[in-house]
Amino acid sequence: MIEERLAGGQKAHSARRSSEERGTDFVLEGADLAADRRLRDVKALGGAADMALLGDGDEIADLSEAHASSVPCSRSRSKALARQIETVLDARAQRSHGCGMAIEILSAAEIERMRRAGRAAAETLAFIGSQLRPGISTAEIDRWVREDTARRGGRPSQLGYKGFPAAVCTSRNEVVCHGIPSAREVLQPGDIVNVDVTTNLDGYHGDTSATFIVGEASEDAKRIADIARRCRDAGIAVIREGARLGDIGAAILELARKEGVSVVTDFGGHGIGRRMHADPHVSHTGTRGSGPRLKAGMGLTVEPMVNLGRPDVRFLDDGWTVVTADGSLSAQWEHTVIVTRDGHEIMTAL
Repeated sequence: MIEERLAGGQKAHSARRSSEERGTDFVLEGADLAADRRLRDVKALGGAADMALLGDGDEIADLSEAHASSVPCSRSRSKALARQIETVLDARAQRSHGCGMAIEILSAAEIERMRRAGRAAAETLAFIGSQLRPGISTAEIDRWVREDTARRGGRPSQLGYKGFPAAVCTSRNEVVCHGIPSAREVLQPGDIVNVDVTTNLDGYHGDTSATFIVGEASEDAKRIADIARRCRDAGIAVIREGARLGDIGAAILELARKEGVSVVTDFGGHGIGRRMHADPHVSHTGTRGSGPRLKAGMGLTVEPMVNLGRPDVRFLDDGWTVVTADGSLSAQWEHTVIVTRDGHEIMTAL
């Protein structure tokens, strides 16, 4: 997971109005979008119950980016529909102070591709975990991720993303996220290290991470790693069609508070599919019953960052590495999840 630093308006998820309250009109659904990312059999569906459109602090959906270079001129109906959808999104966004956001609904064929990408990422992460021991540098982890991802027919999604210089994030001890692998950083007995793997396979992304304990660790280290895993699982457990986006963060926050630890609010999960990072932002703190309703076919990551101390974070001078402001230990676990009609499916579980 490489998440952009959130602007102030993007953090206030609890204040966002639900799609029903805005009466929005369109959703992109039912399209089998191939690797060329063209807008094909997309249908315009009326009514809020069919919607996945957010506003108040989110970016306007850029359909030219979401669906590459639109559609050939011979497909005039699809081009007209694309323009119509974009016009409606722009109009809605302008009434929401210039902000709007569309969430893509994945088709059955796309979900199958997500399964393959998710399994590839999970297998690479499991392989890395089996190799970790004291004396290993995080640069070696990066090399292994590149090699193993290639063996499985994929490529690391993170490599070069917005200038990120590595194929994997390695976040050790007080590093919350986005740690850059280095030959100078060597794992020590008692360390905890989060390894965050994202695999692009056939144009779809699987994103997963785990916090590994290196050698014999302190009780605090074991405890924060265990709580972070359970927080992830608590957030995933509430995912189902019709649930609210805020339910995920609420479940995570409730468990963290019960355990006496904090949840980082500056970063969160995200939509995922043909893009590694897509709408919506998935906050890991929230209020039950708030936010838009989840719809079958949505791809999400749930990846809470949990700190032994306070939730405050700061950036190091490299512009990527995020650490706890108080120097306390931090841990994270992540899965890619698809919302289903009767619950959810975890794409990155082995």
